[in-house]
Amino acid sequence: MFKKILIANRGEIACRVIRTARRLGVRTVAVHSDADANARHVRLADEAVAIGPAAARESYLVGARILEAARATGAEAIHPGYGFLSENADFAEACEKAGLAFIGPPASAIRAMGSKSAAKALMQKAGVPLTPGYHGENQDPAFLAKEARKIGYPVLIKASAGGGGKGMRRVDAPEEFEAALASCRREAAQAFGDDRVLVERYVLRPRHVELQVFGDRHGGCVHLFERDCSVQRRHQKVLEEAPAPGMTPERRAAMGAAAVEAAKAVGYAGAGTVEFIVDPSGAFYFMEMNTRLQVEHPVTEMITGLDLVEWQLRVAAGEPLPLRQEQLQIDGHALEARIYAEDPEKGFLPSTGRLLHLAQPETSYHVRIDAGVEEGDEITPWYDPMIAKLIVWDGTRERALARMQSALAQLRIVGVANNVEFLSRLVASPAFAGADLDTALIERESEFLFPARRETPEEAWLLAAVAELERERAEASPGGRVAASPWDARDGWRLNSRAMRTLTLRLGEVQEDVTVEYAAGGYALGVGARPRVLASGEWEAHGALRARIGERRVHAAVIVAGEKRHVFFEGRAYPFARVDPSQGAGRGDEAGGRLTAPMPGKVIALLAEPGKRIEKGAPLLVLEAMKMEHTIKAPRAGVVKAFRFEPGDQVSEGVELVELEVEPAAAPAPK
Repeated sequence: MFKKILIANRGEIACRVIRTARRLGVRTVAVHSDADANARHVRLADEAVAIGPAAARESYLVGARILEAARATGAEAIHPGYGFLSENADFAEACEKAGLAFIGPPASAIRAMGSKSAAKALMQKAGVPLTPGYHGENQDPAFLAKEARKIGYPVLIKASAGGGGKGMRRVDAPEEFEAALASCRREAAQAFGDDRVLVERYVLRPRHVELQVFGDRHGGCVHLFERDCSVQRRHQKVLEEAPAPGMTPERRAAMGAAAVEAAKAVGYAGAGTVEFIVDPSGAFYFMEMNTRLQVEHPVTEMITGLDLVEWQLRVAAGEPLPLRQEQLQIDGHALEARIYAEDPEKGFLPSTGRLLHLAQPETSYHVRIDAGVEEGDEITPWYDPMIAKLIVWDGTRERALARMQSALAQLRIVGVANNVEFLSRLVASPAFAGADLDTALIERESEFLFPARRETPEEAWLLAAVAELERERAEASPGGRVAASPWDARDGWRLNSRAMRTLTLRLGEVQEDVTVEYAAGGYALGVGARPRVLASGEWEAHGALRARIGERRVHAAVIVAGEKRHVFFEGRAYPFARVDPSQGAGRGDEAGGRLTAPMPGKVIALLAEPGKRIEKGAPLLVLEAMKMEHTIKAPRAGVVKAFRFEPGDQVSEGVELVELEVEPAAAPAPK
């Protein structure tokens, strides 16, 4: 076994490798960009080396700097994690030339599978089933459009290099092909430095099922069963599970054999994933092979009881695989939910900011958290916006679903928009709960997953008020001591009458006055014109609030962040704002023609012509942020007066991107 390894990555995978290495007595070296100088993986590692500016192309993607850090610290091996240089054959080769073990497959295997087109040709020779499509070298747009017509719409355009849903678009009609191809190429060039694509038939209602494979350097190769990764947004996985629901032993054996054949065809060693598209009939087609560990590997670990990172280290050190195929077994069912800093209500737009509060469910044999951040850390615009992975296990899928729901309800995040509530709805959706899976599940179940805004329950307003009153009382009497001055006491005492006051709270565009009358044992509270309710509360640890609302006793959590009071109640989060009526409501005027950047990023393309009239919803420009493209659309009809930036310009969050002259509202028809 190695004595010291360097982790050429960041985030939760770097933290995960450090934990396994520590358990095996292996010392670790972390590398970091300027943006990650105080990141969690840096804090956990035995040593850390700075390798460049925040941009990945100037730090985590510069192989020479990583090799230099390995030499300077005496590391014997490099673990590439996933993403960045993990599937870069030149880097793997450079490690070998430098006398360093690359904890991954040989460079020849990465090259063979690095191009989707070349990989499919190789799989065809090995007899692995392929999706019909064009996988050749001709990249002329007109030729590709012609091939798409031959294949038949809908088609899928995919970047030939890389993965993670980048450079991938579904196209439903010929007139959409040109724009989709251009967008794919831009995104692929940005992410992988290679804009080549392939075009395939889009299988309707497909499932995405992948097989975990593992090879050693002695000719051994096994599969560790399958994962279903069908639930996706923007072709990126959101929920994964193992084993795949509805998988028969016969199909598992057939897919496992095909996956092992694919790995053997390239002389594979280490962890890898062979991905298949499965149509409703059960037929499966090779999609691609990821020559690295996958983000979703924990569900495989949970059902097999194995540590795949440990296997990686042992195989890279020259040891044979620890187990043979017949020794591997499935035990129970596991689910993984990816917790992202993003806003599902705004097309999953990534969010940046500081994690002001991060409460995680208690971990156990059944519940696991893999996180690259802690409370107080910052989600920056430079990298993937993943906060953590929440993994649960139980004996059956039904019990695992219940555990996931419970764990999500305990996960509370303040400081960035996040997808926790969305994931709770997703896990509870009839389609997912009933294992009616395909890659369009989120779009298909959009009515359930993106419900119309429900009216805020009265209890949420009352809890916000109780929390505010109890917070004031605690501040006036720290540690339960009597207030220094009777004028500072917040107990509502009056000489000849009962004390009354008003708290003004706002949630979104709704503002309510909560009348407060101090009463024995609590408060008589009234929301707006509604009847008053007797309420009381008591703080517990970590923002937990035990409250009585009328005859109900409820538990909630209330986190104060600036003017916001984030109330977590019955699986939902309510970010109330305390309003000072003397300062106005603070809503601001959003009725003008300003169109601002929703987050920091780079302008990639301008899609409208200045001086031209556009309709509401028309695409205006493309912004690249957090490794994904985001199309900015017109919120109203009007005339594009000017663009404030050119393609290639970096922009900050909140800056004006487009000057849009809004058309005046039509005059009402005469009566």
